[in-house]
Amino acid sequence: MEIRNIAIIAHVDHGKTTLTDALMRQTGMVELGVSMDSNTLELERGITIYSKNTSVLYKGTKINIVDTPGHTDFGSEVERVLRSIDSVLLVVDAQEGPMPQTKFVLKKSLELGLKPIVVINKIDKPAARVGWTLEKIYELFLDLGANDEQLDFLTVYAIARQGIAKRNIEDHGDNLNPLLDVILEKVKPASTKDALMSLLRIQPFNLAYDNFIGRLAIGRIYEGTVKQADNVVIKTSTNEIRTGKITKLFTFEGLKRKEVKEAVAGDIVMIAGLPNIDIGETICVSADQEALPAIFVDQPTISLNFLVNNSPFAGREGKYVTSRQIKDRLEKELEVNVGLKIDFDLGDYYNVYGRGELHIAILLENMRREGFELQVSQPTVIIKEENGQKLEPFEEITVDVPQEMQGIVIEKIAKRKGIMKEMTPEHAGVRMVFEMPVRGFLGYYNEFIVDTRGEGIICTHGVGFRQHVGEIVKSELGSMISMAKGKALAFSLCNLQERGQLYIDANIEVYEGMVIGNVAKGNDLKVNPIKGKQLTNMRASGSDDAIKLSPPYEITLERGLGIMKEDEYLEITPKNIRLRKQTFIK
Repeated sequence: MEIRNIAIIAHVDHGKTTLTDALMRQTGMVELGVSMDSNTLELERGITIYSKNTSVLYKGTKINIVDTPGHTDFGSEVERVLRSIDSVLLVVDAQEGPMPQTKFVLKKSLELGLKPIVVINKIDKPAARVGWTLEKIYELFLDLGANDEQLDFLTVYAIARQGIAKRNIEDHGDNLNPLLDVILEKVKPASTKDALMSLLRIQPFNLAYDNFIGRLAIGRIYEGTVKQADNVVIKTSTNEIRTGKITKLFTFEGLKRKEVKEAVAGDIVMIAGLPNIDIGETICVSADQEALPAIFVDQPTISLNFLVNNSPFAGREGKYVTSRQIKDRLEKELEVNVGLKIDFDLGDYYNVYGRGELHIAILLENMRREGFELQVSQPTVIIKEENGQKLEPFEEITVDVPQEMQGIVIEKIAKRKGIMKEMTPEHAGVRMVFEMPVRGFLGYYNEFIVDTRGEGIICTHGVGFRQHVGEIVKSELGSMISMAKGKALAFSLCNLQERGQLYIDANIEVYEGMVIGNVAKGNDLKVNPIKGKQLTNMRASGSDDAIKLSPPYEITLERGLGIMKEDEYLEITPKNIRLRKQTFIK
């Protein structure tokens, strides 16, 4: 059976997973309602976090498909996948056109010499701009240095939600056969006769973990045939050599993994039995074989400390609260999360390095849902030195805002050392592109949502390390700190909300040192949120009006990581997320 290997890449919410789901349904690999985004957090947030493998059968050909994340924080997932496939479907929203993550993933695929197939999706949108989108895609290809062959890309028009694809926009379509036909025509077969006859070489591009059979490597067979119980040699990029034995072998069939006795060159397989296997290593049969080119993953950009929770409410809700339990969980995460790095040798805390706030927030959210209780410090960017120069990570920020709001956005980003690179009018406002240090972007997202009243769209992707820009002065708000323990009362909160924005509602339990809101004037303020009204026998006209509390600014993981200060911890439990001072003196 012939094999084709493709990946689906796109910006967040442009329709990668919807298209993959539709392809699987049409080819009979899954039932209606089954989705690639099976993780609870993925379903809640509507984004792909982990790259996933599937396969479909069409006209006697097996098509391996890898669905990749669209968010820049999970870019390490995309980079590894692109090395293992032969072409990409670049999905672009017909209304929004190419967005920042489109640029990021396309750049990676063009550098690897892949020739993308462009899919302009959501052509049924009332505001769809198919011609404009196609023109912008051409411009993007040219900007990224595409060669003549890559510029001669084929375009398919789709409504993934309805399972429709068309070669020409005027065609009448009722299924995805035109897209599947294009894949068979334009994507080269995954193996040749020479590859089938050669000695075995496999390179893992992803990792998984099974509680019964341990670490699993997901990789492409570049050459030869692999069988269960094969003894293999593992070579690293530095030519270190180890040996191992394959205990189980799986291929992908729809969303299921299917245990097989052997698999041949071109296929994507999952291998068990190699407990120390890592991304980019070469699995072969002889120490004399040449290792495949190494896979390099972009380095983390932020770090923060994970600590045992020691607040006055510690241990109330968590099932796993000790340092040993947190360490075991983080070690398990390292088995599969290659974008993460952790320093365990720091005594009473662990230093965790990640690709961005969302990357860390997803890990923390998974931990709290599993019953963990812990606290974390403020995220800080990773600064490094090269040739005597101080370097820091930068990001490209793309914002779409209504025209009347562009002034406040430009002003705020400029204060955070952002430099405007591009400004173009859009049908509903203006699109601006900035480059700014990650240090300046930390904590800005929440301000942006408020400044644009929820109408703005902001997207980022990393552009590497640049020269350090010096001190960044952010518009700091002060913290409103509880100086008492008990239940917050509406009477007290009603008076306190005049000083700033509250993070809690009435009848919420508080403790000394807990941050219950911010202070507009910028200085920290100690308050008593449990103070009640003095009771007397006298009534005064006008003083007994109904108490009206504004809705609180609820602290979520991302919000907490964005607004916390250097001297604060974010306390994370299965039921609550609280901000608190690291030390509190009355």
